[in-house]
Amino acid sequence: MKAEFELSGDAGRVESVSEFTRRVKTVLESGVQPGWVRGEVSNLRAQASGHVYFSLKDSGAQLACVLFRGDALRQSVVLRDGLQVLAYGEISIYEQRGQYQLIVRQLVEDGQGRLQQEFERLKQRLADEGLFDAARKTAIPSMPDVIGFITSPTGAAVQDFIRILLRRGWRGRLVVLPAKVQGEGAAADMIEMLRLAEALGVFDLLVIGRGGGSLEDLWSFNEEPLVRAVAACPVPIISAVGHEIDFTLCDFAADVRAETPSAAAELISSSFVSGGERTTRAAESIDDVMTAACERRAERLDHARSRLRLLSPRALVEQSQLRLDDLANRALAATRAGLQRQRQRLTVVAGRYRGCSPEPRIGLESHRLLALWKRLQAASPVSVLHRGFVIVRDEQGRPIPRRAAVERGQRLTNEFADGSVPVRAEGFGGDGAPPSSKIVASP
Repeated sequence: MKAEFELSGDAGRVESVSEFTRRVKTVLESGVQPGWVRGEVSNLRAQASGHVYFSLKDSGAQLACVLFRGDALRQSVVLRDGLQVLAYGEISIYEQRGQYQLIVRQLVEDGQGRLQQEFERLKQRLADEGLFDAARKTAIPSMPDVIGFITSPTGAAVQDFIRILLRRGWRGRLVVLPAKVQGEGAAADMIEMLRLAEALGVFDLLVIGRGGGSLEDLWSFNEEPLVRAVAACPVPIISAVGHEIDFTLCDFAADVRAETPSAAAELISSSFVSGGERTTRAAESIDDVMTAACERRAERLDHARSRLRLLSPRALVEQSQLRLDDLANRALAATRAGLQRQRQRLTVVAGRYRGCSPEPRIGLESHRLLALWKRLQAASPVSVLHRGFVIVRDEQGRPIPRRAAVERGQRLTNEFADGSVPVRAEGFGGDGAPPSSKIVASP
C-alpha cells in the first residue's frame, strides 16, 4: 500500500541538511544574546593554530566552547581542566557537525567574577569621562629631591623600596606617609595622605602602592573616591600596586604605573644610574614620543579593527578556521593510519623475503661440499703415502700395480710422501724358478 503525503505551504518546503542547519544557526545567533556563563573547564585542547577548545560543565549539562587565537592571546586566565570560570561570548553553530557552541571572548576566574565585572564597569565609566586620558597626566621629574610614599609603614613594600634606592645610589629625601592599604577605611586613609602631601607642598613626586595580593586585597585601590583623588592630585604620582600582573584603577589614573614598588624605586633612581641629567631627559623625551606614537597607532589599530569587524564576514572566517582544524586532525589521523598499513605490508614482505632467501640452502650445500672434499682427501693417493706406503712408477711415470710387470734392470721410481727415489730392478729367478727380485737404488 503506497502512502501519499501532501506538501503545501512553508511546512511542505523540503530543505537540505545544510539549509536547515543554517536556518537553525540564524535563529540561535539572532535569538540568544551574548552573555556570561559559569562552569567548570573540561576536555581542554590547545591546537597548533593557537585556537583553544574546551567544555564548560556543571552537574546538569555541558557546553562546547572555542577560544580563537586572537582572543586567547588577550586572556590573563591560565586555563586547566577543573578550573571554575566565568566565560563571556556568543552562541554559534559549527555547521559541518551540526553542533552549537559558545565562542568565548572573555574569561575570568569564578571567584573573582563579581569584582572583575565591577572593576570593568567602573573602569569603562571613568575612561568615558576622560579620567585616564594621557593629556591629563604630568611628567615625572627626572631627579626628584623629595619623595612621599603613601603606604603601610610596616609592610615589606616600603623596605624593598628603600633598599633599592640606597643600592642604586639615589640622593634625596624620602618621607613615608603612613596609611592603611587594605580593608575597610584604607581608601579614606590614602585620600587623607594625598591631601596632606598637597597641602605641605614640599614633594616633587608621590608614590602610592603596596605589595601583591588577590583582587580582594587590592580592592581599595579600585575605589572611585581614591581613583579620582589620584587623578586630581597636582603632584606627579607613580602607582606601584601589587605584582607585575596586577592592575588597579589607580594605575590608570596615576601619571605613571610601576609594576611593583621595587620597580618604582628603580624608575625614580634611573637618572642617577644613567649618569647625567641630559641623558635622562633625552631618554624621557624618546619614551614620550614612542608612547604617544604607540598610543596613536593603537588607536588607529583599534579603529581599523572595529571597521574590520563591521566589514569582514568574521563568522564565516571563524567557521572556516574550525573546519581547517577539523580537517587537519583528520589528515593527521589518515597519515598515521597509512603509515601503519605500510609498516605492516613491509613486515609481511620482509618475512616472505626471508623465506625465499638462498642463504640456508647455500649453507647446507657448503656443508655437503666440505664432506665430499674430506672424503676425496681420504681416498687420495697422497693420504696413502702419508700412512707409510710407496708408489712404484715406471720410466714414463705410470704406476706399476703388479710385480710381474717389472723387468730385470728396469729403471723405476719409488714415490714417498716426502719425495721420490730412482731405483733399478735386479735378482729375478730363471724360468720355472720362483721369481725373486731386488731393487737397488740407482746412483
